[in-house]
Amino acid sequence: MRNLLKGIALFCFLAGPLAVKAQDTKFGQLGQELPTPNTYRTASGAPGHQYWQQRADYTIKVELNDQNQSVTGSETITYTNNSPDVLTYLWLQLDQNIYEPNSMSNLTRTGSLEERMSIQAMERLARENFDGGFKIQAVKERGGKALNYTINNTMMRVDLPSPLKPKQSFTFSIDWHHNINNQLTLGGRSGYEYFPTDGNYLYEMAQWFPRMAVYDDVNGWQHKQFLGSGEFALPFGDYKVSITVPADHVVAATGELQNASQVLSSTQQKRFADAAKSNKPVVIVTQEEATQAEKSKASAKKTWTYAATNVRDFAWASSRKFIWDAMNVRVAGKNILAMSYYPKEGNPLWGQYSTASVAHTLQVYSKHTIDYPYPVAISVHGPVGGMEYPMLSFNGYRPEPDGTYSDRTKYGLISVIIHEVGHNFFPMIINSDERQWTWMDEGLNTFMQYIAEQEWERNYPSRRGEPQNIVEYMKSDKSTQVPIMTNSESVLQFGNNAYGKPATALNILRETVMGRELFDYAFKEYATRWAFKHPMPADFFRTMEDASGVDLDWFWRGWFYTTDHTDMAIEGVKWYTIDSQNPEFVNAQKREQLNKAPQTLSQQRNLQDIPRTLVDANPELNDFYNSYDPLTTTAADQQRYQSFLNGLSPEQKKILDSGMNFYEVGFKNLGGLVMPLIVRMEFEDGTDEVVNIPAEIWRLNNTDITKVFVTEKPVASFTLDPFLQTADTDLSNNTFPRRLAPSRFELFKQQSQQPQNPMQRQNSSSRSNQRNSTGQ
Repeated sequence: MRNLLKGIALFCFLAGPLAVKAQDTKFGQLGQELPTPNTYRTASGAPGHQYWQQRADYTIKVELNDQNQSVTGSETITYTNNSPDVLTYLWLQLDQNIYEPNSMSNLTRTGSLEERMSIQAMERLARENFDGGFKIQAVKERGGKALNYTINNTMMRVDLPSPLKPKQSFTFSIDWHHNINNQLTLGGRSGYEYFPTDGNYLYEMAQWFPRMAVYDDVNGWQHKQFLGSGEFALPFGDYKVSITVPADHVVAATGELQNASQVLSSTQQKRFADAAKSNKPVVIVTQEEATQAEKSKASAKKTWTYAATNVRDFAWASSRKFIWDAMNVRVAGKNILAMSYYPKEGNPLWGQYSTASVAHTLQVYSKHTIDYPYPVAISVHGPVGGMEYPMLSFNGYRPEPDGTYSDRTKYGLISVIIHEVGHNFFPMIINSDERQWTWMDEGLNTFMQYIAEQEWERNYPSRRGEPQNIVEYMKSDKSTQVPIMTNSESVLQFGNNAYGKPATALNILRETVMGRELFDYAFKEYATRWAFKHPMPADFFRTMEDASGVDLDWFWRGWFYTTDHTDMAIEGVKWYTIDSQNPEFVNAQKREQLNKAPQTLSQQRNLQDIPRTLVDANPELNDFYNSYDPLTTTAADQQRYQSFLNGLSPEQKKILDSGMNFYEVGFKNLGGLVMPLIVRMEFEDGTDEVVNIPAEIWRLNNTDITKVFVTEKPVASFTLDPFLQTADTDLSNNTFPRRLAPSRFELFKQQSQQPQNPMQRQNSSSRSNQRNSTGQ
């Protein structure tokens, strides 16, 4: 709608008072939600001058039984109490107890049965009968005296013979054994895969030994039970681990190999040395050597010894099927070995992409967080689809048996390696509490994964990170959503809530709310402050604000504490121009509008049905008004206009002659989440302009606001969020005038078999063309 206002009355309207509406707390400060700062954790988000954390050092000996798929181990733990508190007992995690038949995980797992069930589904149900829990054989102090201990599901309390005072250490040992789960049937974050074609096993071992729980200034002992979703909270320490396996096995593990001369051939040792100097992968154990090893099973044993400094956990993998390649990566002037271990079933995909993905991840993450501090980073292919440990990760995706693969498999492999290797930074170094807050490692890491993917290849098909990719989740049934700030074991839609939504939120912060410069500096500051420490959500929230100078409480509140979504709409537009009161211009403009006015249906029909009116037939009925043109400018009109001009100041005359266009645009917040307004104005001459309005425009009214835009050129259309920056769930109300968004029907015929991937179709086409050319 266009209104012509008299003189400069418009400007009085623009300067009028703003209507203020009673508000909720969308822009309230997070005073009540965040803990009170103290000498351990400051209001700036940095560790305080009295910050402390505990330490646990391990010496472990473990032996793998390849005949019955079990491990037996003995570990010595030296626990150092750096807290100001006196401890009378210690808590350890027995996460493997999730595989006990009567575990809390099994008892609380919900499910249903159907009349027709697959064998795989029945195997998963059989998990409840598999006994894979720890069998604790002994818990002793240094002198060999037995210690009292109590097992509570996945936690074990060890009672100390005397109180452990601040700055004191206590050394004790545990002997144990447990069965290893078949990962493909029972699932889990570790386990074995059996290869029936050659009769061999591949083992990926994690949570395989009793591990110290975290004791900190926020929760005391973190001894929440492991139910399967909330992962781990662990203290840092040094590890020396001796792993005894069949002599023909190759072992990958956290840390650096200490006895290469005892477990590798001289040829393999030379290849290993060459890899440390190469910027391309060097194969240390070849596919031919691995294939030969598959053909017989050694009765002898070898012990591989690894050492790791200042890590929070230790994992390993073992198989005679492993191919092994490695290359050197330079990070901040330091040499790091990027390595991959995989069976022949992973080639050609793994040999081409795995180690390259490891190296790429280290370089990108180091640029945006901290320099990678460890000497190695490893990707292992086995049954586990994706899991992370210090310096080592387990990753899925393999090609078809014929060696071809889909683009989904290729990019799935690259992405999962980036993600799992990236976990070295979050949470293996920036050591958040996974048992309580999954998003602090999965969300932050998925955000960094997105950045690394985009640096891998132009238009990389990232699944998460782009705001548009989270829209379906954000607009889904609210009864199936919980806020990001929800305990890990209570999260619904785990992947979307703990991975996708926080990653998207950080991308929106970086691109739309803060800008890259401010965000990158603050994010790097958070990583630097909390490297090798235990951050909490408040430490992240406060650091991002402290280092950027941007108040983000409204953002944390909306994205992390609620299930609101983004749905902002343009409700309407009013177009105003200044009435100059120049009769020549005003009358010409009115005449143009009159000529452009459409004829009504009655008028159109009357032209045909009424050939002559009464006045047409009787001219004597005409008078002055039949020939009077009210849009003809008279001398009196000009005189009145000149009198008006004489009463204006020079500044007022300038405004009158500006020819500016004024648009009052109404915006409505339908989704509840307050967000910046990104408005594109497309002008009638084909040019455009984008205006970025901070979210604070909603501070006085969270639901309905108006904004005035002043332009020199007439606007043809307004578009809200034109670059899909805010995860707006309904784009149909983002334009004015409204535009129809097309939808399409998809017709399909149900496939009776799995379709070929593009590589297989190409190969089939080539073979067909070859047969045709030879006349076969």
